[in-house]
Amino acid sequence: MAYSLGKRIERREMTRRDFLWLMSISAAGVMIGCASNPVTGKKQFMLVTEDRELDIDRSNSPHQFSADYGAVLDGDLNNYLTRTGTAMASRSHRPQMPYSFRVVNATYVNAYAFPGGSIAATRGILLSLNNEAELAGLLGHEIGHVNARHAAERMSKGILISAVVAGATAYAQVEHERYAPLAAGLGGIGAGMLLAGYSRDDEREADALGMEYMVKANHSPKGMVGLMEVLRSMSRRKPGAIEMMFATHPMSEERYQTATQTVQTKHKAAGNFPLNRDRYMDHTAKLRSMEGAIEEMQNGEVAMMKKQFQNAESHFQSALKKAPNDYAALVMMGKCQLALKRPARARQYVDRAKLIHPKEAQAYHLSGMARMMGRRFGSAYEEFNNYEKLLPGNPNTIFLKAVSLDGMQRRDSAAREYTRYLRTVNQGEQAQHAYRRLVGWGYIKPKK
Repeated sequence: MAYSLGKRIERREMTRRDFLWLMSISAAGVMIGCASNPVTGKKQFMLVTEDRELDIDRSNSPHQFSADYGAVLDGDLNNYLTRTGTAMASRSHRPQMPYSFRVVNATYVNAYAFPGGSIAATRGILLSLNNEAELAGLLGHEIGHVNARHAAERMSKGILISAVVAGATAYAQVEHERYAPLAAGLGGIGAGMLLAGYSRDDEREADALGMEYMVKANHSPKGMVGLMEVLRSMSRRKPGAIEMMFATHPMSEERYQTATQTVQTKHKAAGNFPLNRDRYMDHTAKLRSMEGAIEEMQNGEVAMMKKQFQNAESHFQSALKKAPNDYAALVMMGKCQLALKRPARARQYVDRAKLIHPKEAQAYHLSGMARMMGRRFGSAYEEFNNYEKLLPGNPNTIFLKAVSLDGMQRRDSAAREYTRYLRTVNQGEQAQHAYRRLVGWGYIKPKK
């Protein structure tokens, strides 16, 4: 069956689901356009319903967590984070949201929340904190963003609608000769989409809400001030590790002074609530035993961003000497080897990573990349297929499956995957490549 894509290659078009959603918004008019803010009770411009927030969260958060190397395998640490976060979320303005909390293996310094209540903190930021009250400040701030519906409000204003309807994060542009740059950029790139750029007003409101929730859960509000002191100090000592934090959560002296004043006034009575330093240290002991390895990974990732791949390799080697079975370190080294155009060595690292964390998807993707670079298209396809089973919804994987089938000269199967890809993404070099193949093979008519 032949059909024409017309001008769909030139720009991304909406899916039928997106069209129906926008039509429903138009029909509802002002009823959806103006909603009551769950925190203030005031009218708020809002085109995104709560059901849509949940859908966006379910569709996107798993991809970000995987880009951050998945949740840590330390069940005690994840449970501790969940207990701390849940105690505040249950006392928030939107206790009905399906909150979830996890520590992700990423080593850069950040925490983030998706609009449906999926919240993550990186290993890098947990290593920087001094007590449970600072952790409560961190999680309370993210819960504040969910409660004030900051992401939904930004989407309603049109800032991120195009990114949201595009589906899961597309990691980079791909051509046959550009596999190594793609692999070098896989980790953490998704944070620039749904999680990009809260305003300073958003940050102030999230600070105030976070402090309110942490006090209700019997944490000292001084923890919020301590958190800000930690971040300000790190910006001087490790600017590369904290760059993403300040990109998504703009820091200012005014925020710090406001938090300090709020502790001394509004929450003065809670000033003697516990910091719970010992409890925090107990639950993070295993993580802190890896501090040296994590610092090497942070340095390695900074070098990777600068395309100093041999320097990065040295840092990742040091990290693996200290923590030979760390999933993130193995995957980072695998990406570094791909960037150095050493696919066989890359396979060794990512295959070890798969054994350590078999339900985390990123290593399968990189394993497929390594095999494709070595022109082992059959096994590359199997790896991309395994990735998609674990983490469906990434259009980039569909494209790579098509390229693998193309390399195997399985034209019909490749055409089906190229077509499936173009139903989701219709612009960029990958889309142009898919379009050219389908036209060349006679599966679609060229545009006029």
